[in-house]
Amino acid sequence: MNTATTGLAAGMALGFAGFFGGFWAFLLVLVLGVAGLIAGLVVQGDLDLRTRRQR
Repeated sequence: MNTATTGLAAGMALGFAGFFGGFWAFLLVLVLGVAGLIAGLVVQGDLDLRTRRQR
């Protein structure tokens, strides 16, 4: 399992831990899953948030 998948799984596990509220639980799982995926991609090196556009 690579780092991005681990980050996605961790974010979704945190979302399922708060699964006591219907639609809001769905949004929580979605947001935390995306945040975990982004964090995993940054740690893995596939996503660089420090890139700047050249003018």
